[in-house]
Amino acid sequence: MIESLREALLWPVAAVLELMDGGGPFVGWIILCGVVMWTLVVERLWYFTRLLPREVDETLEAWNARRDHYSWSARQIRRAMISRLNAGMTANMPLLRVLVPLAPLLGLIGTVSGMLEVFESMALRGSADARAMATGVSHAMICTLSGLAVSITGLFPAYHFGSRARRETERVAARMAI
Repeated sequence: MIESLREALLWPVAAVLELMDGGGPFVGWIILCGVVMWTLVVERLWYFTRLLPREVDETLEAWNARRDHYSWSARQIRRAMISRLNAGMTANMPLLRVLVPLAPLLGLIGTVSGMLEVFESMALRGSADARAMATGVSHAMICTLSGLAVSITGLFPAYHFGSRARRETERVAARMAI
């Protein structure tokens, strides 16, 4: 019972290690890219569900507590309040937007290195040895697959949080209408 539970908990680690063995060193970088990307996704999810509603309420309360809403300085204060909220909503988004296309590029580097292994084995043997070629092609395809898988899983969150930040900024600006 305990052994099967241990195996079930360690299965993802074993699968990642097997993938790294089969795909070469670039798969490790791709996996690191995926871990950082999904850490940012969880952080943004936490921010939008837990922290942002409180920040919006505090900002609206501060705006409504002001007597002056129509002067030039009041408009500048309103703009600064909205900008501060928007900065919080878009924090870490540039890094998330970089990690999504970085994963397939790392996969491409791994693919090229795998294909170089194929050509090197062909050059050393003077002929096309199917076994040596299969290893290099396998490295190449595992890198490509890993990079695309990580990138595809990050496309929706990157788009979602960007559009949600725009919507929330517009919603707050409308609630703070002059």
